[in-house]
Amino acid sequence: MTKGPPPAGDQRRSQLLRGVLDLCLLSLISERPRYGFEFVDALADSGLDLVSEGSIYPLLARLEREGLVSSYRAPSASGGAPRKYYRLTDTGHAELVSGRAVWHTFSQRVGRILTATENTGESAP
Repeated sequence: MTKGPPPAGDQRRSQLLRGVLDLCLLSLISERPRYGFEFVDALADSGLDLVSEGSIYPLLARLEREGLVSSYRAPSASGGAPRKYYRLTDTGHAELVSGRAVWHTFSQRVGRILTATENTGESAP
């Protein structure tokens, strides 16, 4: 059975999420240090189930290279291999505060446009 392209709504959600996924990760880390799979679970619990571990790890590596997060290894509660946990740096916290402000301003402006034109119907051809 071949899999067709994802529904248009999923494609749009995926593209929107791609632009703010770094902020979502920084925000989750600000709650407490986390390891890779916890991000996938937390995002899915928030309704952002389009994100896989395959997209999380490269982004975490970039955030670490940029000095926004640091990592450490700690034993797994299940007795497996040690897990790599991520925590915010001071620079990461500042980036999160700034990113939240940008996001709130941007999303309010987009929301105003989408709400203002919601009942205008379709445009003429």
